[in-house]
Amino acid sequence: MNKISYAVAAGALALLTACGSSGDSMVAHEGMASSSAAAATTAGAQPSASATFNDADVMFAQMMIPHHEQAVEMADMAAMSAGDTEVKELATKIKAAQDPEIQTMKGWLTDWGKPVPEGGMGHAMPGVMSEEDMKKLEAAKGKAFDKLFAEQMIEHHKGAIEMAKTEQANGSNPEAKELAKTIETAQQAEVEQLQKMVDRL
Repeated sequence: MNKISYAVAAGALALLTACGSSGDSMVAHEGMASSSAAAATTAGAQPSASATFNDADVMFAQMMIPHHEQAVEMADMAAMSAGDTEVKELATKIKAAQDPEIQTMKGWLTDWGKPVPEGGMGHAMPGVMSEEDMKKLEAAKGKAFDKLFAEQMIEHHKGAIEMAKTEQANGSNPEAKELAKTIETAQQAEVEQLQKMVDRL
């Protein structure tokens, strides 16, 4: 029994010595283990939040991108045509917030292997201005523009808030749900500010 125990111990010692005698072997072994762990992580637990998504997340991004793009277009008009300082400042704030969000959502869709909307609404969605609405805004100047911009942006924001609530309820991607929460909070505050502008103007 003692001989067997000794033989097992000696065999184990020999194995450890063999592994320890070559740094390269250990590095290779560790590298293989790391690769295996990474493969297991990719296959199972998902390495990043953006790898987990469902149809609601895809729809949210595909709809919110053109929705945001229209808001940015409206904000650009305000930079040229608004007469009220507060309107101009809010328009600048809207563009500064929504431009990066557009890029973020486009990145998600690319990562998910889903189509990125280009040049159009793509889906019927709440709060979107018609082509006629946009032409009216483009033609307005000064105070007339300010009031119309505020009124249209209230409706536009309300649509975005509705879409954001749907994403929070039905989405599975943590990053998309967090962005939806941010959009809801920020745009609700802006709706209140815009309503005060309408009342003032």
